[in-house]
Amino acid sequence: MARVVVLGAGVSGHTAATFLRDWLGPQHEVVVVTPNSKWNWIPSNIWVGVGQMTKDDVVFDLAPVYEKVGIDYRQAKAVSIHPEGGEAEDVPYVTIEYTGQGKEGEKELISYDYLINATGPKLNFGATEGLGPDNGYTVSVCTADHATHANEEFQKAIAKMKAGERQRFVIGTGHGMCTCQGAAFEYVFNIEHELRKAGVRDLADIKWISNESFLGDFGIGGLHLKQGGYAASSRLFAESLYTERGIEWTIGAHVSKVEEGKIHYELLDGSTGEMEFDFSMLIPPFAGVGLKAYAKDGSDMTDKIFAPNGFLKVDADYSGKPYEEWKASDWPKTYQNPDYPNIFAVGIAFAPPHGISKPMKSPNGTPISPTPPRTGMPSGIIGKTVAMSIRDMINGAEKPTHHASMAEMGAACVASAGKGLTNGTAAALTVYPVVPDFDKYPGIGRDLDYTFGEIGLAGHWIKHILHHMFIYKAKLKPGWTLIPE
Repeated sequence: MARVVVLGAGVSGHTAATFLRDWLGPQHEVVVVTPNSKWNWIPSNIWVGVGQMTKDDVVFDLAPVYEKVGIDYRQAKAVSIHPEGGEAEDVPYVTIEYTGQGKEGEKELISYDYLINATGPKLNFGATEGLGPDNGYTVSVCTADHATHANEEFQKAIAKMKAGERQRFVIGTGHGMCTCQGAAFEYVFNIEHELRKAGVRDLADIKWISNESFLGDFGIGGLHLKQGGYAASSRLFAESLYTERGIEWTIGAHVSKVEEGKIHYELLDGSTGEMEFDFSMLIPPFAGVGLKAYAKDGSDMTDKIFAPNGFLKVDADYSGKPYEEWKASDWPKTYQNPDYPNIFAVGIAFAPPHGISKPMKSPNGTPISPTPPRTGMPSGIIGKTVAMSIRDMINGAEKPTHHASMAEMGAACVASAGKGLTNGTAAALTVYPVVPDFDKYPGIGRDLDYTFGEIGLAGHWIKHILHHMFIYKAKLKPGWTLIPE
């Protein structure tokens, strides 16, 4: 009998756990450890944040889903990994601390044969003073609860505008090393769309602030889109859209501090500035969740299996080579830890070898460039790929059998620019590969036959359908395995 322990139940962890349970016989165990009692379809949080959906539309209870298929569910957070076991025995284990199930605060040791780290990120609001909804002055759409709060504040702003009071909106990223510009991109356009629907757009000043060096970078160094037989840059695409919707932008910006109604920032040229706001949603930087690792003798070896940012090291090139020497082959293929072959990391939990966008710093030494996104479709693909390898290793394979390098992977993204069955719009994009390969595709790094985009009502319909389709899949409804990641 083998036991697979999955830490985290987001897109990648849930995907890995459910496929493993589907593939492995009853003699094998699948254990999911997550501090959350509910599963959240995060891409639709932006609609919760403008009142077009509720929290209940984007979450569901995990316990009954896992009980139905025989997954051992522990509502707990992972505290530490012990890949060599302890002094008393050689069996590797993880330490968890319960956050629910009537065991709050209790700790437990769970042994494993295979471990998948799918913990996702820590929302590191503390990296910027005054950032975030809990101890700061900005809202967030990173969780369903955050998005619910964001909508409450948004509705207050609309009420003020209907009373004739002008409002200033600032949307974007809250630190020089943020990722996930896509969520902020969607939110700023949904804000603009809802203000037009409410008839108060003329009383709104909407600004975008981001650590991207150019609009349309998205943390992947930008891309060229095939349209009408021509290659158009994502920069042109984005600038046209922002201009059309009347949204001003400040880019190459590191938000250094947020006060009530005021954002302080530093630009790539070293200059500083301030931006006043009445409503602001800024995405925080991501970090590892703080998992520790200990050797058999109890000594701390966190630095051995985790990168400095707290994400788990896998089969990637972490040599720190300069940007000019970056290669597509630097990126992991199997997501297996090089020191402990029964440990894997998926989704945001794996440490990328370097950025995708060109790294930049201000003259003051402040890093201002997006960190690489590892969410959405790539997370699901990686989770399923690792599950396939573990399944085969349990059945006798000596090493991982499946690969899913982001430098060999295509991805599709549907970015909402306003919700409405007759007047909604979304940008539907495909990119191949996610990490550019300039050796294989000189000049632009990607295959234009598979990298294209359109914006319009059809894109919105697709995103709306995907919302329902992926929640259906995540609930393990009949035929769920047929729905692609």
